[in-house]
Amino acid sequence: MIRYLLSLLAPTLLLSTMATAASAKDGTEEEAHWSIAIHGGAGTIDRDKITPEKDTEIRAALDKALTIGSDILKDGGSAMDAVTATIVSLENDPNFNAGKGAVFTWDKTNELDSSIMDGSDLSAGAVAGINGTKNPILLALAVKDHSPHIMLSGEGANQFSREQGLEQVTPDYYATPHRLQQIEAVLAKEISAADVDYKFGTVGAVAQDRDGNMAAGTSTGGMTGKRWGRIGDSPIIGAGTYADNRSCAISATGSGEYFIRLGIAHEICARIRMRFPEAMKEAQRAVPKDADGNDTYVVHASEFMLSDAEIQQIADDVIAELGALGGDGGIIYATPWGQAGYSFNTAGMYRGRATSEGEQSVAIYGDE
Repeated sequence: MIRYLLSLLAPTLLLSTMATAASAKDGTEEEAHWSIAIHGGAGTIDRDKITPEKDTEIRAALDKALTIGSDILKDGGSAMDAVTATIVSLENDPNFNAGKGAVFTWDKTNELDSSIMDGSDLSAGAVAGINGTKNPILLALAVKDHSPHIMLSGEGANQFSREQGLEQVTPDYYATPHRLQQIEAVLAKEISAADVDYKFGTVGAVAQDRDGNMAAGTSTGGMTGKRWGRIGDSPIIGAGTYADNRSCAISATGSGEYFIRLGIAHEICARIRMRFPEAMKEAQRAVPKDADGNDTYVVHASEFMLSDAEIQQIADDVIAELGALGGDGGIIYATPWGQAGYSFNTAGMYRGRATSEGEQSVAIYGDE
């Protein structure tokens, strides 16, 4: 196929292969691809800080959530449904800082944030500083689908949740012994929230479905010991969450103030979107000429993709800028070409990915 020839002529660019060797032989069409990536937070995650039992428990939780999302996509479900169901699973697991197991504020309360975005039409919903809703991602989705707004906060968002009939819980639902120990330790030291050694347990998912639509979602309890109604990047569209069918889907976790300043999620998608036409031009210039000097083939967007290396480099470059500014954390990404991956500058990141190519893996530490 000509696209293979072009990939040889332009080795730094990977052109899409719409058919496998087997399908080329028997004349069948390859099924449309899908992909999903998830995270459960990033931070000081070293092997000597996690017991073997907890390591196994966290990997099982990640794999469970990943399987839920993958099964939806395999069956032809939407990226929005896959992202939502995946995050609900992570919110229900006390190992993560979202929903059950959310961290406590300085006043020993819980203030949860969440957001979700549909890359097909750029619609989005977000909530900040809420409590009482069992699954904050479902409230963010309700804001997107059933309100004229994008972001609701505090008691107003709580009221909207009740009006939408979402499952409500009492404040003690979020509490776990581990989170209570954390806040008690912080308060006993009487130190500023800025001095806490944070581990970011935010959860998120990004996906592309068989129809080519993309979605991203993020959910968090925020920072241990946060004060004064602090809100991080997780509910902010463009900082902690972003999805656009033309470029990528991103969910972030880390020191939110820095992600907000750089607009990390949108920045990565924007760079991918801008890089695509430039890469197409480079590929077109590599096309052989005929005797009259005319291109023998025209490169079309529908058969062209950015390479895995280019996508990873864009993500890594933005995370490097985050680090240079003083921020820690990472992102997960999915692209219109079926790629799914991550980039982070911390010791570890709870993460996983699966694709229609057969991959399904979870990881915790930076050297995996």
